[in-house]
Amino acid sequence: MNKPRAEAQILGELEELAASPGFVHAVAQLCQRDNVIHIRGELKPEDMDRLFSKERLIRTELTTLIGLMAKSALDLAPQKPEVIQDYVKRTDALMEELHNAMSYPTFAAMFETAKFGGAPPNPWHGPGMREPIFYGTESAYTFQYRDLASEKYGADDEWMLKNKGFTSGQARVVAKTMCTLMDEKGTRLLVESGIAKASPTTWLPAFEFSMDEVTFHSGVAKEVVDAFFRAFTFSGDNAGFKEAGDFNEVAARPLLPTGRGTVLLFLHYAILEALYESPFFWMWDDKVYRPKAAKHRGAFTEQFAARRLSAVFGPEHVYANVNLFRGKDVVGETDVLVIYGDRLIIVQAKAKKLTIAARKGNDSQLKADFAAAIQDSHDQGWTCANEMLAGGCRLVEDGGNEVALPRSVKEVFLVSLVSEHYPALAFQVKQSLKFQATDVIRPSFVMDVFLLDTLTEMLASPLRLLSYLKLRVDVENKLMSGHELTVLGYHLKQNLWIDEEQDIIMLDDSLARDLDAAMLVRRDNQPGADTPEGILTKMRGTRYESLIKEIENRADPATLELGFHLLSLDEDSCRNVHSLLETITRKTQVDGKRHDVTLASSTHPSGVSFHCNPKPSVEAITTLETHCERRKYAQRAPQWFGVSVGPAGDVQFGVTLDFPWEGSDEMERLTARMKAPLLVRDVLPSLVRDASRMKLGRNDPCHCGSKIKYKKCCMP
Repeated sequence: MNKPRAEAQILGELEELAASPGFVHAVAQLCQRDNVIHIRGELKPEDMDRLFSKERLIRTELTTLIGLMAKSALDLAPQKPEVIQDYVKRTDALMEELHNAMSYPTFAAMFETAKFGGAPPNPWHGPGMREPIFYGTESAYTFQYRDLASEKYGADDEWMLKNKGFTSGQARVVAKTMCTLMDEKGTRLLVESGIAKASPTTWLPAFEFSMDEVTFHSGVAKEVVDAFFRAFTFSGDNAGFKEAGDFNEVAARPLLPTGRGTVLLFLHYAILEALYESPFFWMWDDKVYRPKAAKHRGAFTEQFAARRLSAVFGPEHVYANVNLFRGKDVVGETDVLVIYGDRLIIVQAKAKKLTIAARKGNDSQLKADFAAAIQDSHDQGWTCANEMLAGGCRLVEDGGNEVALPRSVKEVFLVSLVSEHYPALAFQVKQSLKFQATDVIRPSFVMDVFLLDTLTEMLASPLRLLSYLKLRVDVENKLMSGHELTVLGYHLKQNLWIDEEQDIIMLDDSLARDLDAAMLVRRDNQPGADTPEGILTKMRGTRYESLIKEIENRADPATLELGFHLLSLDEDSCRNVHSLLETITRKTQVDGKRHDVTLASSTHPSGVSFHCNPKPSVEAITTLETHCERRKYAQRAPQWFGVSVGPAGDVQFGVTLDFPWEGSDEMERLTARMKAPLLVRDVLPSLVRDASRMKLGRNDPCHCGSKIKYKKCCMP
């Protein structure tokens, strides 16, 4: 790799270019090119593809460009198309050169070490973190900044109204209106260019706003809109912005005054991120109000986590601000505690940001910020988990209500939660988090409020969310990804279970496109599919999906473990489960007798036995337990599951056997004549034979789960 020019030299040339006459028209064209998706009819995942192009400028690059332009007087002079195109071409080249310059120190060090035969150094510390911090994937969706801002600052509205002239709710309406107007203006220009069969001479009108039009379209009083404009309009010369990582005032005040009574806003993300982040710094400057602002900021994170988790688990399973007592001494405090069956989730929330010094690669500051935001919360969660598992600890909510723990705890999930965008969080966690774990206390899952919001939106049931937590921490050392949304997108497509033979998997950010599209449909009212095609859609309407829902409706440890097992299966195995259940329930419906079938893994020693009983009974429970014990022994499996369903497929009870296999003369005798269970690969042929013996009508749905009539599918 050839050594690139110094960053300062490249940025200096960019700043000189940004001061060119009418360069603002090039910025408008770049923002339209790289930050706008085109939708025809319903939003489709492939519509998002352009946002994952390696050629486009990302939001941090565009904001850098706008910040450099703001260092000079804004020049709105019209330019010929060829001049604008030359600006765009030169900008692209310089931005690519800047990226290479920021990446070079890390790759050069690794190359030199490898050249002389040494072990490659860890690149993700100090200066090596500058590149992933600057170019990392955004944490939040725009609509999350927009919708969470009023929740974050609602308790500060009195201060906001008195000192800024608007409430957080009013600011949200104004910002949303400006984003909507930007879309409408851009669409109008696009349509007009299509009719004229020529590109617009400039895209600038799509990004220019007057106070009167925002007032009219928002329905907010003019004095409030005026106050909003004053709070978020850039002023000064941005002289302190000299290198990537420096404070860039246009990030905090993204409205650029034109000098003709209007302002320019180039990015949805810019105004909505400023809406979410800037008010806290306004309040921080008020030394009298500062303690209250800090208190509200911390409370928001805790309350948000409790609210989102309550939507999944039910408020009766979620507890906020739980103090752990031994005698009169408080030995720990959990910000949010979830108790569901024999599983616990301990959430420790922090309202910390990555400082400017850390963003610029100061290694000691990086470590200090990480310790305050992440490491401390993990350590607190670890302490609480151990105190709970040790027994004899009394748990009390802030309101004085005691919280009862389950008699035995199978797993504890630790969640470290931050309230702000924390750049390159996944990289920093992998490199810097010093975590402890046991068979019960799982490794910490570090996330921000935006990921928690998305997780609880898409995995909106206890079993689905707990299963994902299990899978995610299990594969931590096998995955490389730029962001957790990418991992979630992969999971929603094909399940996160990874074969033991695979050492490491690298996930491209584009794997999140289906998730991104679904979230836009759900939260931004775009027409389209609200659920990515994959694990949440492919088994709809099957017995497998009904079984999952039945298990989710009860926080029973025995069936909960079975649910985790079922959710870890691949699609073919899920369809096999559907077919097995369809077969035995139909048989019971026909003859009124108990029927059973067992499905065993052909690779990992485990399995599940299904019984269909006309009615639940003590005898039926004993029969299922005995059956599972013998199956487990015969297969030499450390784990076995059993479930009894009624003729309609409803879950009656479940059995989970989870203990090491040990030889036994008695069990050898009892299992000597036991038939081999169905293996995954043998299930469908077996069901074809069973189906031929069942009195099914030619037009009945086939057993195999195809949803095709029996006569057109598996009928002999």
